[in-house]
Amino acid sequence: MPKEMDSLESTELNRENVVDDLDDTDLSDDGATDGGGGGAEKELATKMLQIQSKRFYLDVKQNRRGRFIKVAEVGVAGRKSRLLLAMSTAAEFRDHLTHFSELYAKLGPPHPHNAPEDGKLKSEVIIKDNRRYYLDLKENSRGRFLRVSQTIATMAMRTGPRTQIAIPAQGLIEFRDCLTDLLIEYGTDDGGFKGELPEGRHMRIEDKIFYFDIGQNSRGIYMRVSEVKNNFRAAITLPEKSWPKFRDMFGEFVTKMDAARGLSSNSTDTPNAENSDSTAQALGPVGEGILMGAEALSMGAVGGLGASSFPSAKSGLGSSSALNE
Repeated sequence: MPKEMDSLESTELNRENVVDDLDDTDLSDDGATDGGGGGAEKELATKMLQIQSKRFYLDVKQNRRGRFIKVAEVGVAGRKSRLLLAMSTAAEFRDHLTHFSELYAKLGPPHPHNAPEDGKLKSEVIIKDNRRYYLDLKENSRGRFLRVSQTIATMAMRTGPRTQIAIPAQGLIEFRDCLTDLLIEYGTDDGGFKGELPEGRHMRIEDKIFYFDIGQNSRGIYMRVSEVKNNFRAAITLPEKSWPKFRDMFGEFVTKMDAARGLSSNSTDTPNAENSDSTAQALGPVGEGILMGAEALSMGAVGGLGASSFPSAKSGLGSSSALNE
């Protein structure tokens, strides 16, 4: 019987582009630990696990955006990797650990030569805002282990850098129980808006498509406005608190253009159904975009954030990568 994995060396972990430390402003404020920095990050609790030759640190931290858990892995040579988990994500991760450990208990002795070509025995994905966590129970010549990879999408790229840890399979239950203790003490609530966000909308103007997507992350609710033309994509992110100002500004521009072209407008806020078509025709393609933006902002800011605020129309682009990046 092959010996259970003592450690995962760099061959396994460095097979993909691995980044030890991510500049992650959604959860952790760089430079804020130990009382420094403007984020006033505090460590509320910490636990250490020794699983075979690896040490794992689970830290509950809190900053101005809320609580989160940092999982750090320290290998034999002192190599460090880390994951950052929102409290609700940590709870989902804990549940997956239970399922993975149950599967592991049912497996017989390791048979690397009979394992799938990629070594994966079971895989799951956790999606939280602009983050994806890939959970893969794998088998190689050293034994079985759970590889947990985290990617963070950014404004510059759809899939950002990757960081990952590897938990020896025989320590999954111990890891889960340690995580459970922290979640029982500090809760699983991320805070923020609890209702259903409006569905996205989109429109085509000549050879461009504009997408209006509503999302939420640790900083609050936002609107992502994306312009797509061929392979070119540009986007801006508008915090919810700015929507009324943008709506009023759009309305003001439409009213002024109506007056300049000799049209009448019944409202200084948002074009109504009667004059929308004539205004859009007078302003051309750009005007259509302004009207659409004003309408979307009006529905979001005035109509409330409910499922009925937006007509059902999937945008296809998903939510924004982060607020105010």
